[in-house]
Amino acid sequence: MTVELLNHRTEGPHSAPALLLGPSLGTSYALWDKVAPELSAGHRVVRWDLPGHGGSAAELIGPGATVGDLAALVLALADALGVERFAYAGVSLGGAVGLHLALHHPERLTSLAVVCSSAHFNGAAPWRERAALVRREGLAGLADGADARWFTPGFTVPRLVRDHREADPGAYAACCDALAAFDVRADLGRIAVPTLLVAGREDPATPPAHLREIADAVPGAALVEIPGASHLAPAERPEAVLAALRAHFGEGPARLGTAVRREVLGDAHVDRAHARQTPFTARFQDFISRYAWGEIWTDPTLSRRERSMVTLTALVAHGHYEELAMHVRAARRNGLSPEEIGAVLLQTAVYCGVPAANSAFAAAQRVLAEEETGDGT
Repeated sequence: MTVELLNHRTEGPHSAPALLLGPSLGTSYALWDKVAPELSAGHRVVRWDLPGHGGSAAELIGPGATVGDLAALVLALADALGVERFAYAGVSLGGAVGLHLALHHPERLTSLAVVCSSAHFNGAAPWRERAALVRREGLAGLADGADARWFTPGFTVPRLVRDHREADPGAYAACCDALAAFDVRADLGRIAVPTLLVAGREDPATPPAHLREIADAVPGAALVEIPGASHLAPAERPEAVLAALRAHFGEGPARLGTAVRREVLGDAHVDRAHARQTPFTARFQDFISRYAWGEIWTDPTLSRRERSMVTLTALVAHGHYEELAMHVRAARRNGLSPEEIGAVLLQTAVYCGVPAANSAFAAAQRVLAEEETGDGT
C-alpha cells in the first residue's frame, strides 16, 4: 500500500547535505521562495506543505492532531526521499516541528533553526477557539486579517494570503489543535543539536521573548533578532534570514563559492543562473559552486587579477567568446584596466592566433563600450 506523502519541492543537488524547510500555519512552501534557491547552492533543500495547505492532502491530519503527528509526516517524507540525517529550519508551527524532532528524534538532525516560533503558543484556549471558528465558518475571515498577523504595516505577499484563504478548514483546524497542545518548555534543556533561534523584532504572534526563552534554555543556542520583520520573516526580510541560516548551517565550499561567484561575476548573472537551474542542471551548478568557485577561485596562490588574466587567455584559446564577454566584466571587477585587458588579448594574438584575438577584441570592446555608456549589467 502506498503511503501518501506531504507535498514538497526539492531543489539543489541530490549529493549535497539535506536541509528540510517547514512552513507556518496558513502558508505553503512558497514562504521560502526568496530563501530556498540560495540555500540550494550548498544543500539538497526540501520544502514541504502542511496537510491541507498548498498541495498536501487534508486527510493526512485529523481533529486532535499533535505536533508529533506532523513530525512523523516529515520523517516519512525524509525516509521516502532516502534522507537519513538532515538540517532543519521551520517557521512558527514548522519551528515547533523542529523542536519536536530535536527532542524525540535527535539522531535524525544535524542542526536546527527555529524561526519566529515558540516552545509554547500562549496556551490552549485561543487555539481551540480558532479551531472551532474555522470549523464553523471557514477561513475567509481569518485570511482577511492575515497581513496584520504576519507582516509589518504596508507589506504583503499576495501568494501567501491566497494560500491561507485556500487552505482546507478541517486540516487548518487540526493544526490549531496541535498548537493548542504544544508546550515543551520543561524539556528544552535536553536539546543537544546545534540550535539557532531567529526572531522578528516586530512579531506580535511569537515575539522575541519567546525565542529568547528557548535560547536561554537550549545549551549553546544562538539568537538572532531581525529588525523590521514580523511573523513571516523569510518572506519579509529574506536577506537577513538567509544570512543567519548560512552562518548557522556552515560555510561549505558551495556557499563560499557562491559568494565568490557573486563578487566576480555580479549578482545579476548569478541570479539568472539560479533562476534557470533545473533538476537536470542542479548537479552541474553544484560542481561549479563547489569546485570552480569554492576551491579554485578561492585558492590564494594567485590573485583574482591574475586569475582573470589566465581565464581570458583560456577563453580566447578555445573560442568561448560569450563567456569571454562575461569574464571581461569580471576582470574589470577584479581590478584590471581596459589597457591591461587589451594587453592580455594582444598576447593571445601571438599564442592563440590573430583570428581568435580579432574576435576577442570585438567581444571585449562591446563590453567596455557598455561600461562607458552605463548599459552593462
